[in-house]
Amino acid sequence: MNDLIARIAAKVGISEEIAQQAVAIIMGFLAKEGPDSQVSKLLDAIPGAREMVASKNEGDSGNGGGGLLGGLLGGAGGMMGAFGELKGLGLEMDEVQSVAKETLDYSKEQAGEETVNDIIKSVPGLSQLI
Repeated sequence: MNDLIARIAAKVGISEEIAQQAVAIIMGFLAKEGPDSQVSKLLDAIPGAREMVASKNEGDSGNGGGGLLGGLLGGAGGMMGAFGELKGLGLEMDEVQSVAKETLDYSKEQAGEETVNDIIKSVPGLSQLI
C-alpha cells in the first residue's frame, strides 16, 4: 500500500498524507458499492487494503444515513459523496481523476484487470469519472 501512496503523491504532486486519505476514500467507496466477491479479491490482493477500508468505515460510522458512502447518489453518499470527500481534501477535478486512475491501475496490477474491470462495470457512472 505504501508504494501506491508514494506513486500517487509523486505522479499527482500531492502529499503522501493526502494521497493516503484519497486512496482510503476510493477503496472504501469500491468496497461499499462493488460486488462483494470481486471486492474481496481486490482487498486480498493489496496488502493493507482491508485494514484501510475497515479504518475508513470506522471513521464514517458516526455520520448517519449509512455513512458518507451510503446510497449511490442519494444525499451525501455513493459516488457523489466520495467525490465530495476527495474535493474536501483540497483536490481539484483533474487531481481526483488522476488519483482514481492511479488507484485503479495499481489495483489492476495487484488483483488482475478482470477483477477491477468487473468492479468498475458494476458501479453505474464510475467508468465515466475515470
